[in-house]
Amino acid sequence: MKKAEIKITVELDDNNVPENLLWESTDSENKEQMAVKSMMLALWDHNYKNSLRIDLWTKDMPVDEMKRFFYETLQTMGDTFLKATGEKLIVEDLRDYCAHFADKMGINTQG
Repeated sequence: MKKAEIKITVELDDNNVPENLLWESTDSENKEQMAVKSMMLALWDHNYKNSLRIDLWTKDMPVDEMKRFFYETLQTMGDTFLKATGEKLIVEDLRDYCAHFADKMGINTQG
C-alpha cells in the first residue's frame, strides 16, 4: 500500500495567532515547505457522524484574498460534491450561489 504524509506547521505569535502557515507533502514533486496564508481542513468522523475542522489564517492575510479563498473553496466543494454524489442539480444551485457571493464580495471571476 502506498502512503503519503501531509505536514502542516503553524508558527504562532505570543498571543497564539498564526504568523506563518507552512505545508509539505511526501507525495509532492516540491520537497520544500510551502508558505500559505490560509487553510481549511475538514475531516469526517464516521463514528460520531460529524465534521472535524481546522480553519486557520495568518494575521497578515488580506481581506480581499480571504474573500477569493472562500469563493474558490465553495466552487471546489461543488466539484467534489458532484464527483462524490453525482447530484448535478444541487451543484448548479451552489454555482448560482457562488456567482451571487462573488458579485456581493466584488470578486472578479474572469481569468
